[in-house]
Amino acid sequence: MGMKILNLYAGIGGNRKLWGDEHEITAVEYMPDIAKVYQDHFPKDKVIITDAHDYLLKHFMEYDFIWASPPCPTHSKVRIIATYKKDSDEIRQEPVFPDMKLYEEIIFLQYYFRGLWCVENVIGFYEPLIKPYQLADHYFWANFFIPDYETGQSREHCGTIETLEERKGFKLDSYKVDKRKLLRNCVEPEVGKHILHYALHPYEPTLKLL
Repeated sequence: MGMKILNLYAGIGGNRKLWGDEHEITAVEYMPDIAKVYQDHFPKDKVIITDAHDYLLKHFMEYDFIWASPPCPTHSKVRIIATYKKDSDEIRQEPVFPDMKLYEEIIFLQYYFRGLWCVENVIGFYEPLIKPYQLADHYFWANFFIPDYETGQSREHCGTIETLEERKGFKLDSYKVDKRKLLRNCVEPEVGKHILHYALHPYEPTLKLL
């Protein structure tokens, strides 16, 4: 039996790619051009163009499983590396506060939501404030056990656009979007499937896809 799934900060749907069509999925994406890519690839899903953080607060009780991938740049170690010129104190880009909506959503789901949930983000430049699982160069917070999973890819964002398209299962030729950025931001589809599987079937091993 399928679940009602909320896919927040959906992007083009890397995490959702291998979920199949047995579930009733609502995707929330703020950027219309990105939402169109998602809708074209997953025509059976309901796509809502709005602020995901606000939507979560207002609609969380309507779903069985919630996935959230809040924006990651302010947490990324790459931003810290890029801020200072190598071997000097010269600042190359403006320092920013980390966007703490990430932890707001984790804590909110922990204490208010009665269903299954998973929050994804990059490995940050600081020790995580709440202990996550770590798979495929990303952090995952969840209220169910997620076993380790090896994708066979040492760095998921490496390669040409064509290579990334082939590996992640998206064809973006007809879209006027930042293809490399969107593909790099995609959760590996195999990891998304692995995590949903363990939400539905705790401790049952999955078959490795690669």
